[in-house]
Amino acid sequence: MARSRGFTLLELMIVVAIVGILAAIAYPSYQDHIRKARRADAQAALLELAQFMERHYTLNNSYLCPQETGACKDRKNNQPPKLPFDKSPKDGDAEYYTLGFDGNPTANSFTLQATPKGAMAGDPCGTLTITNTGVRGVGEDSTLAVDLCWRR
Repeated sequence: MARSRGFTLLELMIVVAIVGILAAIAYPSYQDHIRKARRADAQAALLELAQFMERHYTLNNSYLCPQETGACKDRKNNQPPKLPFDKSPKDGDAEYYTLGFDGNPTANSFTLQATPKGAMAGDPCGTLTITNTGVRGVGEDSTLAVDLCWRR
């Protein structure tokens, strides 16, 4: 009599259980990696906007608009320039951070912020900030230290 080959139901259930356990361990780690990548993109965008503001200061000797030209087109005098982009990531439909000024910039100082949105709304780092002097920070909605969020 020939014996048929194949898996028993018990063997199949053991394999399914092992795959389930591995997935339960790997998925949170994957989600954390995705969250860190989105946060790093927002940090890079903040640094790019800070460089934009420094170039504006170099040309105008002020972080505010002295005249209606360039980045100050359609802006009144003594208003901040229009930022080249206001979301992170810059491309695509998904928006995970809204970028802009934290408060009103002055002629000699500014603070930029990245406010989490959508899938990043529950991020433990919360709002990320950077000032004209390069000081990096997190908002009051953060449950983590600045060093952990910015990973210097």
